[in-house]
Amino acid sequence: MEKLALLSVSDKRGLVEFATALVQRFGYRILSTGGTAKLLAEKGLPVTEVSQHTGFPEIMEGRVKTLHPKIHGGLLCRRDKPEHLAEAQKNGISLIDLVVVNLYPFEQTVSKPNVHFEEAIENIDIGGPSMLRSAAKNHESVTVVCDPADYDSVIAAMDKPAELSALRRKLALKVFQRTSTYDAAIARYLESQAAEPDLAALSGFPETLTLTYKKAQSLRYGENPHQKAALYGTFHEHFQQLQGKELSYNNILDITSATYLIGEFEKPTLAILKHTNPCGVASAENLDAAWENAFATDRQAPFGGIIVVNRTLEAGLAKVISEIFTEVIIAPRFSDEALAIFAKKKNLRLMIAKQGMGAESLLDVRSVVGGLLVQDRNKILGNPAEFKVVTHRQPSEEEWASMMFGWRVCKHVKSNAIVYCRGEQTLGIGAGQMARVDSSRIAVWKAAEAKLDLHGSVVVSEALFPFADGLIAAADAGATAAIQPGGSVRDAEVIKAADDRGMAMVFTGIRHFRH
Repeated sequence: MEKLALLSVSDKRGLVEFATALVQRFGYRILSTGGTAKLLAEKGLPVTEVSQHTGFPEIMEGRVKTLHPKIHGGLLCRRDKPEHLAEAQKNGISLIDLVVVNLYPFEQTVSKPNVHFEEAIENIDIGGPSMLRSAAKNHESVTVVCDPADYDSVIAAMDKPAELSALRRKLALKVFQRTSTYDAAIARYLESQAAEPDLAALSGFPETLTLTYKKAQSLRYGENPHQKAALYGTFHEHFQQLQGKELSYNNILDITSATYLIGEFEKPTLAILKHTNPCGVASAENLDAAWENAFATDRQAPFGGIIVVNRTLEAGLAKVISEIFTEVIIAPRFSDEALAIFAKKKNLRLMIAKQGMGAESLLDVRSVVGGLLVQDRNKILGNPAEFKVVTHRQPSEEEWASMMFGWRVCKHVKSNAIVYCRGEQTLGIGAGQMARVDSSRIAVWKAAEAKLDLHGSVVVSEALFPFADGLIAAADAGATAAIQPGGSVRDAEVIKAADDRGMAMVFTGIRHFRH
């Protein structure tokens, strides 16, 4: 019985070699269309145009060419059903045993700047997904290929029935993954182009959320060794790993948090993080000074932590950092001398932020029971011109500068969060406690452990002080000014406590919970 293969592709890598093997080694007759047929004919392969096979011409500028019963009947006919075979014979339908289709490059088209809507629409493939889906549905009998990377596997399995059967099932799954991703890309584009968006679109969230990400790599494990994990999406387009062990699940979380944090600062800044929380942050005239101040905040927690900088990391600082155990260092650039120093630590992961510091994120997505929580990322710091001084005493210029520095840091500390600062340096950080006063006590204790004096410091709280006790604890520790969102039913008590102690206090009107 004649064996038919239908080949119609946009991506022609490896196609000629694959088609040659089909014809010369396995006796297939090739059906094809347009540019694919022309290429194969030029290479001396016998090709039958689909229009010749169906007896129906391509029409409407090629919009309709493979949407025909002789194509889809040949793909969908079940070989194990006599009635299917009889209907195929009655209607002159030849069985098609193999399909190779990859789709019009819609995603690449709409990623181009200022692409015209009409061009995007014309790059929506209709016949391609239809043939892929028909072939994949009937994968018990039809081999379907949507990725040139699978050509060699198909050829290798072609004369091994059991192996080919298992491969067909894998290829069918790959087809439906590809077509779902393709359809999702079209839906997202059309949502973005809506002339009259509905209320859901205006809020930034569609009624139906479609998320499709290609697997980038399998990870050794998740947060703990007994958990499986994988990375999806384009993380590696944002970062280049220069050396070190493979990134872990926890490394990737830490790198993300570190990059978001460092993006808040324009001056030379260095931050040290552990378990996504900053444990020391400082801005200075250069990174060497920023390191001294950031490391001074906590000389214990950075062991096994993450270091991120927003300037080129030079040899002098590399020497100092290399004296402690660090998991990951992130920078926009490393000098050659710094790379040579770090090269001696084979397991140390060095990451270049390829697209600059302060990477963007479209959405924050977290799994919950029965679904997902979705929000836009917290990129708003608040407008200092709209902040309100609520105490009798106005903050000094130095206190204002310290508060604004701490406000940037506190935004990236897990709630409840308290940060003590002086100048552009953290002095004590309290994170993730159930009571805000406990976070304050921890921050004070951490400063004492680091032998840092909190007198003349400012205290920063990412959310309101619900009681005066947290502010009183800060004043007792030596803080002279405080910045917080305000909005507590006991604001008056908190303000009075600040006034009684001669503190200046600013309400921002915006909070930065981080769960």
